Amino acid sequence: MYDITNGLQALVARDFQFAHPRDADGGLVAVVGIRVHRGVFDILQLFGENDADAARVPGDEPDVLFPSKVLWRTNGSARDVINELLGLADPAPDMGSPAAGCWMPTHAGRSTWLAVPA
Repeated sequence: MYDITNGLQALVARDFQFAHPRDADGGLVAVVGIRVHRGVFDILQLFGENDADAARVPGDEPDVLFPSKVLWRTNGSARDVINELLGLADPAPDMGSPAAGCWMPTHAGRSTWLAVPA
């Protein structure tokens, strides 16, 4: 079992990229991590120590933060969600459409994930 810090470090080691969305006053709203691999997006959203969500969505999903199709999802405490995400099996090679994207700054202290179609 990973604690939150070790779990986040393990996710970074697995190529998750993180952004830290902020509200209009500059306060941290969430910690959001996305990994693109094997035709899917794996997404982690941490809102607090006891409020987290993770999902796996197909690579052709246009809005990964509000997906219309979800292949896997869990929510609960940050520690439990991170542990479930770390324990999630890799998808079959090239399970879906090629997935790509990057974090793009939108305003001071804010960014959004921009999915790039293949």
